[in-house]
Amino acid sequence: MQRLGEAVAETGGGKAAALGSLLRAGLPVPDGFVVPFDAYRAAARASTGPMPGAVPGAVRAAIAEGLEGLGGAPVAVRSSADDEDAAGASAAGQYESFLAVQGMGPVADAVERCWASLRSSRAISYRAASGQGSSSEHRAMAVLVQRLVDAEVSGVMFTPRAPDGVTEIEASWGLGLTVVGGSVTPDAFRVAGDGSVTRAVSDKRSRVDRDGTHLVTRDVPVPDRRVATLDDASVTRLARLGRRVAAVLGAPRDVEWAVADGRIWILQARPITAALPPHVPGMSVREARTSSGLTLTGTPGSHGVVTGTARTVRGPDDFDRVRRGDILVCPGTDPAWTPLLGIAAGVVTETGGALSHAAIVARELRIPAVLGVAGVSGRLRDGTSITLDGTAGTVVAVQVSATPRVVPTADLEEAGREPNGNTSR
Repeated sequence: MQRLGEAVAETGGGKAAALGSLLRAGLPVPDGFVVPFDAYRAAARASTGPMPGAVPGAVRAAIAEGLEGLGGAPVAVRSSADDEDAAGASAAGQYESFLAVQGMGPVADAVERCWASLRSSRAISYRAASGQGSSSEHRAMAVLVQRLVDAEVSGVMFTPRAPDGVTEIEASWGLGLTVVGGSVTPDAFRVAGDGSVTRAVSDKRSRVDRDGTHLVTRDVPVPDRRVATLDDASVTRLARLGRRVAAVLGAPRDVEWAVADGRIWILQARPITAALPPHVPGMSVREARTSSGLTLTGTPGSHGVVTGTARTVRGPDDFDRVRRGDILVCPGTDPAWTPLLGIAAGVVTETGGALSHAAIVARELRIPAVLGVAGVSGRLRDGTSITLDGTAGTVVAVQVSATPRVVPTADLEEAGREPNGNTSR
Protein backbone atom coordinates (compact mmCIF):
# COMPACT_ATOMS: atom_id res chain seq x y z
CA MET A 1 0.00 0.00 0.00
CA GLN A 2 1.20 3.52 -0.78
CA ARG A 3 0.39 6.83 0.80
CA LEU A 4 -1.11 9.06 -1.87
CA GLY A 5 1.71 11.56 -1.42
CA GLU A 6 4.17 8.84 -2.49
CA ALA A 7 2.22 7.64 -5.54
CA VAL A 8 3.96 7.17 -8.88
CA ALA A 9 2.53 6.08 -12.23
CA GLU A 10 4.51 2.84 -12.40
CA THR A 11 2.73 1.37 -9.39
CA GLY A 12 -0.42 3.46 -8.97
CA GLY A 13 -1.47 4.75 -12.40
CA GLY A 14 -1.59 8.23 -13.89
CA LYS A 15 -4.51 9.50 -11.82
CA ALA A 16 -2.86 8.63 -8.49
CA ALA A 17 0.55 9.84 -9.69
CA ALA A 18 -0.76 13.29 -10.66
CA LEU A 19 -2.47 13.76 -7.30
CA GLY A 20 0.66 12.52 -5.52
CA SER A 21 2.75 15.11 -7.34
CA LEU A 22 0.32 17.86 -6.35
CA LEU A 23 0.36 16.75 -2.72
CA ARG A 24 4.15 16.79 -2.67
CA ALA A 25 4.02 20.33 -4.07
CA GLY A 26 1.77 21.42 -1.21
CA LEU A 27 -1.44 21.83 -3.21
CA PRO A 28 -4.84 21.08 -1.60
CA VAL A 29 -5.54 17.43 -2.43
CA PRO A 30 -7.57 15.21 -0.03
CA ASP A 31 -5.25 12.76 1.70
CA GLY A 32 -5.49 9.06 1.04
CA PHE A 33 -3.70 5.93 -0.08
CA VAL A 34 -3.36 3.74 -3.17
CA VAL A 35 -4.10 0.03 -3.62
CA PRO A 36 -1.39 -0.62 -6.26
CA PHE A 37 -1.33 -2.62 -9.47
CA ASP A 38 0.35 -5.53 -7.70
CA ALA A 39 -2.73 -6.07 -5.52
CA TYR A 40 -4.91 -6.33 -8.64
CA ARG A 41 -2.48 -8.76 -10.25
CA ALA A 42 -2.36 -10.91 -7.13
CA ALA A 43 -6.15 -11.09 -7.00
CA ALA A 44 -6.27 -11.92 -10.73
CA ARG A 45 -3.76 -14.76 -10.29
CA ALA A 46 -5.76 -16.19 -7.40
CA SER A 47 -9.05 -16.08 -9.30
CA THR A 48 -10.41 -19.10 -11.13
CA GLY A 49 -12.54 -16.93 -13.43
CA PRO A 50 -11.89 -14.11 -15.90
CA MET A 51 -12.29 -11.41 -13.24
CA PRO A 52 -10.06 -10.74 -10.21
CA GLY A 53 -11.40 -12.36 -7.07
CA ALA A 54 -11.73 -11.05 -3.55
CA VAL A 55 -9.23 -8.65 -2.03
CA PRO A 56 -6.42 -10.84 -0.59
CA GLY A 57 -6.04 -10.95 3.17
CA ALA A 58 -2.76 -9.03 3.26
CA VAL A 59 -4.27 -6.28 1.12
CA ARG A 60 -7.35 -6.10 3.34
CA ALA A 61 -5.09 -5.62 6.35
CA ALA A 62 -3.26 -2.80 4.58
CA ILE A 63 -6.56 -1.17 3.60
CA ALA A 64 -7.74 -1.36 7.22
CA GLU A 65 -4.55 0.36 8.34
CA GLY A 66 -4.97 3.04 5.69
CA LEU A 67 -8.56 3.70 6.72
CA GLU A 68 -7.51 4.02 10.34
CA GLY A 69 -5.00 6.66 9.26
CA LEU A 70 -7.87 8.60 7.66
CA GLY A 71 -9.80 8.54 10.92
CA GLY A 72 -12.59 6.25 9.73
CA ALA A 73 -14.29 9.06 7.82
CA PRO A 74 -16.32 8.43 4.63
CA VAL A 75 -14.06 8.06 1.62
CA ALA A 76 -14.07 8.14 -2.15
CA VAL A 77 -12.89 4.91 -3.80
CA ARG A 78 -11.74 5.65 -7.35
CA SER A 79 -10.12 3.83 -10.24
CA SER A 80 -6.55 4.57 -11.36
CA ALA A 81 -6.04 2.18 -14.27
CA ASP A 82 -2.80 1.88 -16.21
CA ASP A 83 -4.50 3.33 -19.32
CA GLU A 84 -6.43 6.07 -17.51
CA ASP A 85 -5.68 9.81 -17.57
CA ALA A 86 -3.18 9.35 -20.40
CA ALA A 87 -2.09 12.11 -22.76
CA GLY A 88 -3.98 10.67 -25.73
CA ALA A 89 -6.94 8.95 -24.07
CA SER A 90 -8.54 9.97 -20.79
CA ALA A 91 -10.91 7.02 -20.26
CA ALA A 92 -13.13 9.69 -18.68
CA GLY A 93 -15.93 8.01 -16.75
CA GLN A 94 -15.18 4.56 -18.13
CA TYR A 95 -14.13 2.92 -14.87
CA GLU A 96 -15.95 2.86 -11.55
CA SER A 97 -15.77 5.32 -8.68
CA PHE A 98 -17.71 5.16 -5.42
CA LEU A 99 -18.39 8.02 -3.01
CA ALA A 100 -19.46 8.05 0.64
CA VAL A 101 -17.98 4.61 1.38
CA GLN A 102 -17.27 3.89 5.05
CA GLY A 103 -15.87 0.86 6.83
CA MET A 104 -13.50 -1.96 5.92
CA GLY A 105 -16.06 -4.25 4.28
CA PRO A 106 -17.69 -1.65 2.01
CA VAL A 107 -14.30 -0.23 0.98
CA ALA A 108 -12.98 -3.70 0.07
CA ASP A 109 -16.17 -4.33 -1.95
CA ALA A 110 -15.68 -1.02 -3.76
CA VAL A 111 -12.06 -1.91 -4.57
CA GLU A 112 -13.22 -5.21 -6.09
CA ARG A 113 -15.83 -3.41 -8.19
CA CYS A 114 -13.21 -0.94 -9.44
CA TRP A 115 -11.04 -3.91 -10.43
CA ALA A 116 -13.93 -5.55 -12.26
CA SER A 117 -14.69 -2.35 -14.20
CA LEU A 118 -11.40 -2.74 -16.06
CA ARG A 119 -13.11 -5.48 -18.07
CA SER A 120 -16.56 -3.93 -18.33
CA SER A 121 -18.27 -3.72 -21.72
CA ARG A 122 -18.13 0.08 -21.73
CA ALA A 123 -14.38 0.13 -20.97
CA ILE A 124 -13.74 -2.45 -23.70
CA SER A 125 -15.82 -0.43 -26.17
CA TYR A 126 -13.98 2.77 -25.27
CA ARG A 127 -10.56 1.18 -25.73
CA ALA A 128 -11.59 -0.28 -29.09
CA ALA A 129 -13.11 3.01 -30.32
CA SER A 130 -10.08 5.04 -29.23
CA GLY A 131 -7.66 2.74 -31.04
CA GLN A 132 -6.18 0.98 -28.02
CA GLY A 133 -7.54 -2.49 -28.77
CA SER A 134 -10.22 -4.18 -26.71
CA SER A 135 -8.11 -6.72 -24.83
CA SER A 136 -7.96 -6.44 -21.03
CA GLU A 137 -5.46 -9.25 -20.59
CA HIS A 138 -2.41 -7.08 -19.97
CA ARG A 139 -4.18 -4.19 -18.24
CA ALA A 140 -4.02 -3.47 -14.53
CA MET A 141 -6.07 -1.41 -12.09
CA ALA A 142 -4.85 0.50 -9.08
CA VAL A 143 -7.41 2.07 -6.74
CA LEU A 144 -7.39 5.41 -4.93
CA VAL A 145 -8.95 5.73 -1.48
CA GLN A 146 -9.30 9.36 -0.35
CA ARG A 147 -11.14 11.44 2.20
CA LEU A 148 -14.47 12.47 0.74
CA VAL A 149 -15.02 16.19 0.26
CA ASP A 150 -18.63 17.11 1.09
CA ALA A 151 -18.78 19.73 -1.62
CA GLU A 152 -21.06 22.72 -1.54
CA VAL A 153 -20.03 23.55 -5.13
CA SER A 154 -17.95 21.49 -7.51
CA GLY A 155 -17.04 21.15 -11.14
CA VAL A 156 -14.38 20.92 -13.81
CA MET A 157 -11.73 23.35 -15.04
CA PHE A 158 -9.59 23.36 -18.20
CA THR A 159 -6.40 25.31 -17.63
CA PRO A 160 -5.03 27.53 -20.44
CA ARG A 161 -2.99 26.12 -23.32
CA ALA A 162 -0.94 29.34 -23.49
CA PRO A 163 0.35 31.74 -20.81
CA ASP A 164 -2.14 34.41 -21.89
CA GLY A 165 -4.92 31.89 -22.58
CA VAL A 166 -8.36 31.43 -21.07
CA THR A 167 -9.29 29.20 -18.12
CA GLU A 168 -12.62 27.44 -18.72
CA ILE A 169 -14.65 26.50 -15.62
CA GLU A 170 -17.99 24.69 -15.19
CA ALA A 171 -19.71 24.49 -11.81
CA SER A 172 -22.88 23.33 -10.10
CA TRP A 173 -24.25 22.74 -6.60
CA GLY A 174 -23.23 19.73 -4.51
CA LEU A 175 -20.93 16.87 -5.50
CA GLY A 176 -19.37 16.91 -8.94
CA LEU A 177 -21.30 13.94 -10.32
CA THR A 178 -23.86 16.22 -11.96
CA VAL A 179 -21.18 18.17 -13.86
CA VAL A 180 -18.93 15.30 -14.99
CA GLY A 181 -21.95 13.10 -15.70
CA GLY A 182 -23.79 15.83 -17.62
CA SER A 183 -27.05 15.54 -15.67
CA VAL A 184 -27.22 19.33 -15.26
CA THR A 185 -26.24 22.18 -17.52
CA PRO A 186 -23.65 23.90 -15.31
CA ASP A 187 -22.68 27.51 -14.86
CA ALA A 188 -19.83 28.37 -17.22
CA PHE A 189 -17.06 30.84 -16.36
CA ARG A 190 -14.15 32.09 -18.46
CA VAL A 191 -11.10 33.77 -16.96
CA ALA A 192 -9.07 35.65 -19.57
CA GLY A 193 -5.33 36.15 -19.46
CA ASP A 194 -5.84 39.65 -18.07
CA GLY A 195 -7.93 38.24 -15.20
CA SER A 196 -11.32 39.42 -16.44
CA VAL A 197 -14.22 37.04 -15.77
CA THR A 198 -17.24 36.33 -17.94
CA ARG A 199 -20.07 34.01 -16.97
CA ALA A 200 -23.15 32.20 -18.22
CA VAL A 201 -25.45 31.16 -15.37
CA SER A 202 -27.63 28.12 -16.04
CA ASP A 203 -30.83 26.65 -14.64
CA LYS A 204 -29.36 24.01 -12.30
CA ARG A 205 -32.31 21.89 -11.20
CA SER A 206 -30.71 19.01 -9.29
CA ARG A 207 -27.77 18.27 -7.04
CA VAL A 208 -26.15 15.23 -5.46
CA ASP A 209 -25.04 15.22 -1.81
CA ARG A 210 -23.90 12.73 0.78
CA ASP A 211 -26.43 11.56 3.35
CA GLY A 212 -24.54 9.31 5.74
CA THR A 213 -23.12 6.54 3.57
CA HIS A 214 -25.55 7.17 0.72
CA LEU A 215 -25.71 9.64 -2.13
CA VAL A 216 -29.00 11.42 -2.60
CA THR A 217 -30.22 13.44 -5.57
CA ARG A 218 -32.30 16.44 -4.57
CA ASP A 219 -34.11 19.21 -6.37
CA VAL A 220 -32.35 22.56 -6.09
CA PRO A 221 -34.71 25.11 -4.50
CA VAL A 222 -36.23 27.27 -7.22
CA PRO A 223 -34.66 30.56 -5.96
CA ASP A 224 -31.17 28.98 -6.17
CA ARG A 225 -31.41 27.46 -9.63
CA ARG A 226 -30.31 30.57 -11.48
CA VAL A 227 -27.99 31.88 -8.78
CA ALA A 228 -24.32 31.82 -9.75
CA THR A 229 -22.45 29.05 -7.94
CA LEU A 230 -19.23 31.11 -7.73
CA ASP A 231 -18.53 34.81 -7.33
CA ASP A 232 -15.76 36.50 -9.32
CA ALA A 233 -13.28 36.28 -6.45
CA SER A 234 -13.78 32.51 -6.15
CA VAL A 235 -13.52 32.05 -9.91
CA THR A 236 -10.24 34.00 -9.91
CA ARG A 237 -8.85 31.91 -7.02
CA LEU A 238 -9.82 28.73 -8.82
CA ALA A 239 -8.16 29.83 -12.06
CA ARG A 240 -5.01 30.80 -10.19
CA LEU A 241 -4.92 27.37 -8.53
CA GLY A 242 -5.44 25.73 -11.92
CA ARG A 243 -2.36 27.48 -13.27
CA ARG A 244 -0.35 26.15 -10.31
CA VAL A 245 -1.62 22.64 -11.04
CA ALA A 246 -0.54 22.93 -14.68
CA ALA A 247 2.86 24.30 -13.66
CA VAL A 248 3.53 21.42 -11.26
CA LEU A 249 2.46 18.78 -13.79
CA GLY A 250 4.13 20.49 -16.73
CA ALA A 251 1.17 20.80 -19.11
CA PRO A 252 -2.43 22.10 -19.34
CA ARG A 253 -4.83 20.05 -17.25
CA ASP A 254 -8.45 18.95 -17.02
CA VAL A 255 -9.06 19.49 -13.31
CA GLU A 256 -11.92 18.24 -11.15
CA TRP A 257 -12.35 20.41 -8.07
CA ALA A 258 -14.67 20.95 -5.11
CA VAL A 259 -15.36 23.71 -2.60
CA ALA A 260 -16.18 22.88 1.03
CA ASP A 261 -16.24 25.41 3.89
CA GLY A 262 -14.72 28.00 1.61
CA ARG A 263 -11.70 25.86 0.69
CA ILE A 264 -10.94 24.62 -2.83
CA TRP A 265 -9.82 21.00 -3.20
CA ILE A 266 -8.27 19.34 -6.24
CA LEU A 267 -9.81 15.91 -6.89
CA GLN A 268 -8.26 14.99 -10.25
CA ALA A 269 -5.87 16.51 -12.80
CA ARG A 270 -5.69 14.65 -16.09
CA PRO A 271 -4.14 15.76 -19.40
CA ILE A 272 -6.42 17.61 -21.82
CA THR A 273 -6.78 15.12 -24.65
CA ALA A 274 -8.60 17.26 -27.24
CA ALA A 275 -9.22 20.98 -27.69
CA LEU A 276 -12.56 22.57 -26.94
CA PRO A 277 -14.55 24.20 -29.76
CA PRO A 278 -13.99 27.97 -29.91
CA HIS A 279 -16.00 30.11 -27.54
CA VAL A 280 -19.16 31.60 -29.04
CA PRO A 281 -19.85 35.00 -27.38
CA GLY A 282 -23.34 35.33 -25.95
CA MET A 283 -24.14 31.66 -26.50
CA SER A 284 -27.43 30.58 -24.99
CA VAL A 285 -30.02 27.91 -25.71
CA ARG A 286 -32.52 29.21 -28.25
CA GLU A 287 -34.88 28.06 -30.99
CA ALA A 288 -35.62 29.48 -34.44
CA ARG A 289 -38.11 28.27 -37.03
CA THR A 290 -37.60 29.15 -40.68
CA SER A 291 -39.06 27.97 -43.97
CA SER A 292 -36.19 25.48 -44.24
CA GLY A 293 -36.74 23.90 -40.85
CA LEU A 294 -36.05 24.15 -37.13
CA THR A 295 -32.75 25.42 -35.68
CA LEU A 296 -31.82 24.76 -32.04
CA THR A 297 -28.76 26.16 -30.31
CA GLY A 298 -26.82 24.83 -27.33
CA THR A 299 -23.27 24.55 -26.03
CA PRO A 300 -20.59 23.58 -28.58
CA GLY A 301 -19.08 20.34 -27.28
CA SER A 302 -16.99 18.70 -29.99
CA HIS A 303 -15.74 19.94 -33.35
CA GLY A 304 -17.25 19.05 -36.72
CA VAL A 305 -20.43 19.00 -38.79
CA VAL A 306 -22.50 15.93 -39.65
CA THR A 307 -25.86 15.19 -41.23
CA GLY A 308 -27.70 12.05 -40.23
CA THR A 309 -30.81 10.50 -38.73
CA ALA A 310 -31.87 11.70 -35.28
CA ARG A 311 -32.28 8.70 -33.00
CA THR A 312 -33.99 9.49 -29.70
CA VAL A 313 -32.47 7.47 -26.86
CA ARG A 314 -33.97 7.84 -23.40
CA GLY A 315 -32.31 4.88 -21.71
CA PRO A 316 -30.77 1.41 -22.17
CA ASP A 317 -34.03 0.02 -23.55
CA ASP A 318 -33.48 2.18 -26.64
CA PHE A 319 -29.87 1.15 -27.30
CA ASP A 320 -30.79 -1.57 -29.81
CA ARG A 321 -32.51 1.02 -32.02
CA VAL A 322 -29.26 2.87 -32.73
CA ARG A 323 -27.54 2.15 -36.03
CA ARG A 324 -24.06 3.18 -37.14
CA GLY A 325 -24.20 6.76 -38.39
CA ASP A 326 -27.25 7.82 -36.35
CA ILE A 327 -27.09 11.03 -34.33
CA LEU A 328 -27.95 10.40 -30.69
CA VAL A 329 -30.60 12.74 -29.27
CA CYS A 330 -30.91 12.15 -25.54
CA PRO A 331 -31.68 13.76 -22.18
CA GLY A 332 -28.05 13.19 -21.15
CA THR A 333 -25.47 10.45 -21.19
CA ASP A 334 -23.68 8.38 -18.61
CA PRO A 335 -20.65 6.08 -18.94
CA ALA A 336 -22.85 3.06 -19.79
CA TRP A 337 -23.65 4.80 -23.09
CA THR A 338 -20.02 4.73 -24.32
CA PRO A 339 -20.62 1.87 -26.81
CA LEU A 340 -23.16 4.12 -28.57
CA LEU A 341 -20.61 6.90 -28.95
CA GLY A 342 -18.42 4.39 -30.78
CA ILE A 343 -20.99 3.98 -33.59
CA ALA A 344 -22.85 7.32 -33.54
CA ALA A 345 -22.10 10.10 -36.05
CA GLY A 346 -22.83 12.76 -33.41
CA VAL A 347 -24.61 13.44 -30.14
CA VAL A 348 -27.09 16.07 -28.86
CA THR A 349 -28.05 16.26 -25.18
CA GLU A 350 -30.63 18.20 -23.19
CA THR A 351 -28.24 18.82 -20.29
CA GLY A 352 -24.50 18.92 -19.74
CA GLY A 353 -21.52 21.12 -20.48
CA ALA A 354 -18.44 21.07 -22.67
CA LEU A 355 -16.26 19.75 -19.84
CA SER A 356 -18.45 16.72 -19.03
CA HIS A 357 -17.25 13.16 -19.56
CA ALA A 358 -19.53 12.65 -22.58
CA ALA A 359 -18.13 15.74 -24.30
CA ILE A 360 -14.54 14.72 -23.56
CA VAL A 361 -15.11 11.25 -25.03
CA ALA A 362 -16.88 12.74 -28.08
CA ARG A 363 -13.86 14.97 -28.75
CA GLU A 364 -11.49 12.02 -28.37
CA LEU A 365 -13.56 9.97 -30.83
CA ARG A 366 -13.89 13.01 -33.11
CA ILE A 367 -17.66 13.04 -33.36
CA PRO A 368 -19.56 16.36 -33.23
CA ALA A 369 -21.50 17.12 -30.05
CA VAL A 370 -23.89 19.86 -28.94
CA LEU A 371 -24.88 19.92 -25.27
CA GLY A 372 -27.48 21.53 -23.06
CA VAL A 373 -30.22 21.91 -25.68
CA ALA A 374 -33.19 22.04 -23.30
CA GLY A 375 -36.10 19.83 -24.34
CA VAL A 376 -34.42 18.61 -27.53
CA SER A 377 -35.83 15.08 -27.14
CA GLY A 378 -39.34 16.47 -27.48
CA ARG A 379 -38.55 19.01 -30.21
CA LEU A 380 -36.96 16.66 -32.74
CA ARG A 381 -39.03 13.77 -34.05
CA ASP A 382 -37.27 10.41 -34.02
CA GLY A 383 -36.02 9.57 -37.51
CA THR A 384 -35.81 13.20 -38.64
CA SER A 385 -32.79 14.14 -40.74
CA ILE A 386 -30.72 16.74 -38.88
CA THR A 387 -27.47 18.60 -39.36
CA LEU A 388 -25.36 18.91 -36.23
CA ASP A 389 -22.62 21.54 -35.97
CA GLY A 390 -20.57 20.81 -32.88
CA THR A 391 -18.28 23.77 -33.49
CA ALA A 392 -21.05 26.38 -33.66
CA GLY A 393 -23.40 24.59 -31.24
CA THR A 394 -26.37 24.31 -33.61
CA VAL A 395 -28.84 21.56 -34.54
CA VAL A 396 -30.87 22.04 -37.74
CA ALA A 397 -33.74 19.77 -38.76
CA VAL A 398 -33.53 19.44 -42.55
CA GLN A 399 -35.03 17.18 -45.20
CA VAL A 400 -31.94 15.69 -46.83
CA SER A 401 -30.39 12.26 -47.17
CA ALA A 402 -29.97 10.50 -43.85
CA THR A 403 -26.57 9.19 -44.96
CA PRO A 404 -23.98 10.66 -42.54
CA ARG A 405 -21.86 13.36 -44.14
CA VAL A 406 -19.04 14.63 -41.93
CA VAL A 407 -17.45 17.95 -42.85
CA PRO A 408 -14.28 18.48 -40.82
CA THR A 409 -13.44 21.95 -39.58
CA ALA A 410 -10.06 23.57 -40.15
CA ASP A 411 -9.13 22.60 -36.60
CA LEU A 412 -9.74 18.93 -37.40
CA GLU A 413 -7.76 19.16 -40.63
CA GLU A 414 -4.84 20.63 -38.70
CA ALA A 415 -5.14 17.73 -36.25
CA GLY A 416 -4.72 15.28 -39.12
CA ARG A 417 -8.28 14.13 -39.75
CA GLU A 418 -8.85 12.93 -43.31
CA PRO A 419 -11.03 15.14 -45.58
CA ASN A 420 -13.78 12.50 -45.70
CA GLY A 421 -14.15 12.66 -41.92
CA ASN A 422 -12.72 9.21 -41.23
CA THR A 423 -10.35 8.77 -38.36
CA SER A 424 -8.53 5.94 -36.73
CA ARG A 425 -10.30 4.72 -33.63
